[in-house]
Amino acid sequence: MLNGDAGTNAKEKIFRFIPPRSINSAGDIFFASSSKNNHGEEGTHGSSLGNSSRFQDSFSKSFRECLLSFNFDFIGLLAGFALASRLDLFRFAPWVISIYPAILSAKGMIAGMLTGRLSTALHVGTVYPRFLKNTKTFYKLFDAIIVIALITSIFMSLIAVIFGFFFWGMEVGSLLEVISNVTATMALGMSIATLTAYVSFLSFKRGLDPDVVVYPVMSSTADVIITAYYILVVSVFFTLSNLGKTVIVAISITYFALTIVTVIRNLSDKEFLRNIREVILTLIVVAFIVNVTGTFLSKISAIIEEKRELYMVYPAFIDMIGDVGSVVGSVSTTRLALGLINPAFKSIMMVKKYIFSSWLASIIVFTFLSFVSLVLSGALSPFYFFIFTLILTTANIIAVPVIVLVSYSVSILTFKRGWDPDNFVIPVESSLADGVATITLFLTLFIYQI
Repeated sequence: MLNGDAGTNAKEKIFRFIPPRSINSAGDIFFASSSKNNHGEEGTHGSSLGNSSRFQDSFSKSFRECLLSFNFDFIGLLAGFALASRLDLFRFAPWVISIYPAILSAKGMIAGMLTGRLSTALHVGTVYPRFLKNTKTFYKLFDAIIVIALITSIFMSLIAVIFGFFFWGMEVGSLLEVISNVTATMALGMSIATLTAYVSFLSFKRGLDPDVVVYPVMSSTADVIITAYYILVVSVFFTLSNLGKTVIVAISITYFALTIVTVIRNLSDKEFLRNIREVILTLIVVAFIVNVTGTFLSKISAIIEEKRELYMVYPAFIDMIGDVGSVVGSVSTTRLALGLINPAFKSIMMVKKYIFSSWLASIIVFTFLSFVSLVLSGALSPFYFFIFTLILTTANIIAVPVIVLVSYSVSILTFKRGWDPDNFVIPVESSLADGVATITLFLTLFIYQI
């Protein structure tokens, strides 16, 4: 998203705005056909601002798009199924299960930042919906993602070891093991960034709103991919003896080298450096959240023991909570960039249809997630289906309002400070959603004594 002086100048080159307080809809924005983006390149002809109906969606259209994209959370059951089928991996080291939420959150933070930036850039025309011959903004964004993924891996590993020493029975000597496994997993996970860009471009070309569709689709898909990579990395590291350790360390070193080259190439780029600085601020918040999440997941593991249906539904469950927040946050950041809403808390009413449509869609999908997870785990019975659905729904009702408020608040506060909300909103809310969802699941399990 564009912000600050540079962002303002770029937006003024693309659009002529009526003063913000008089803007009520996209119809109040006049499109300048001869406009250029902040790199002096012609904006996309398909920009959604040229089509005001994109910002005048009905509740039913928003609900249909949310329901469509949230259905991809069923893919998250594959991640849960893979996790439940390899519970033996958790016995290799106490950090293997505890670091898993950090892996998911790191993936969510990076995918969230990429999704938010791409959806806003597609709307305002500073990125074209294609891979080749795109703008400088697009390619610099991918450079930033490479560096941010490594910083995230190292930072979260360090915090994980600190938490692990006090709460998980981890030894300080495990630091290199954790960093190697996390870094190798995130290096392989860079393939998710390319897939995210492809889904963003495809949804935009098909007339769907990337703010509503892309992150919910990619969060679940990425969970499956990153879980598979994590299982592969941990398996190779522990089961192939010295050869396995050498392979994982080699992947990590290669990724280190690629990152160093990327940093050197972009040292003089102010936008690149600003992105890195802002993400480091986000990391401080996110790293603490995900390790609290890991601690609670360890507690849940002790409670549920061999109940595979809960392991199976866990990735999809935390994804769904994050998806609701991502819809609200992404819609808010785009509308702030376009001047469609004022940066004030009372303006939350301007996105209420997205709040309630996404919340309703999440409750409906939760019911089906409950059913499918019980069928796949062989634990289906009428009574247990009722209890299991009640647990998930109760956790949803507690967690969603918290995540919606946080998501909207972060978008407003960062926008007011002149920061890029897309560097903060989805990364923070998705990580917080993981933590809030895990804690509420822990509490509901305790309440219902499952």
